Amino acid sequence: MRFRSGAKLDPSQVTDVRGRGGMGGPVLAGGGGLGVVGLVIFVLYTVLSGGSGAGGLGSLDGQSVSTGAPSTLNQDCKTGADANERQDCRIVADVNSIQAYWNGAVRGYTAAKTVFYTGSVQTGCGYASSQVGPFYCPADKQVYIDLGFFDELQSRFGAEGGPFAEAYVLAHEYGHHIQDLTGTLKRAQEGSGAEGGSVRTELQADCYAGVWANHAVETGLIENLTQADINSGIDAAGAVGDDRIQERTQGQVNPETWTHGSSEQRRRWFSKGYETGKASQCNTFAGSI
Repeated sequence: MRFRSGAKLDPSQVTDVRGRGGMGGPVLAGGGGLGVVGLVIFVLYTVLSGGSGAGGLGSLDGQSVSTGAPSTLNQDCKTGADANERQDCRIVADVNSIQAYWNGAVRGYTAAKTVFYTGSVQTGCGYASSQVGPFYCPADKQVYIDLGFFDELQSRFGAEGGPFAEAYVLAHEYGHHIQDLTGTLKRAQEGSGAEGGSVRTELQADCYAGVWANHAVETGLIENLTQADINSGIDAAGAVGDDRIQERTQGQVNPETWTHGSSEQRRRWFSKGYETGKASQCNTFAGSI
């Protein structure tokens, strides 16, 4: 996956607060610490319950925050050539491409910033630890990610990794933003388990990630996508399936506790979005998944 060298980046779509994480009391990981794709359901439940979620996100009241060094993204991430050299600039380019596509595909699309942070961060949904993984907060309509997660995606979850695997993670989170804008994110609470609303919501976000991938080159930022790139995205989706994570961490699989879907489902719905290139083909809320 390469970016067009002369393509102009828009770093204003990213807020960089790395090095400014909380330094107060302990921050717990929520939702079982699954990490990838943000545990958006946990975040959503926290918002709907008035911030009384079961951990991971809480109040920052009384906790100190370090100021850290000022961000240099505006100076460092100007072109596609920068994105080809630096990871943080690459993620800026991913965000630019993803939003360029959805801006043209969804009527009334409103941009959502991505926030880079390290360790922990204050959000509109509460105080979050990086152990939660990348996530979308519907309260402030922003995506949050500690870039160290991409190392964990390989070391902890066994994914191949690589630039497009990173792009898949961002595209999935922006899939939740599309759900928020179109009103389907609230359906995450409809039932539980392997056929429940949480799983259906996550699989739809995977499908939306595939839809963007189908049109990624058209946005003018990405030079080309190879089959190897797409395979790395499919691999990343499969690496964070509930069944695979449960087998690795618990030694057994319990579909009744699934929140994101199986490895096979995640791969299949991403692939469906990519192969069709149509968001209308991502209705995971109808029939069997």
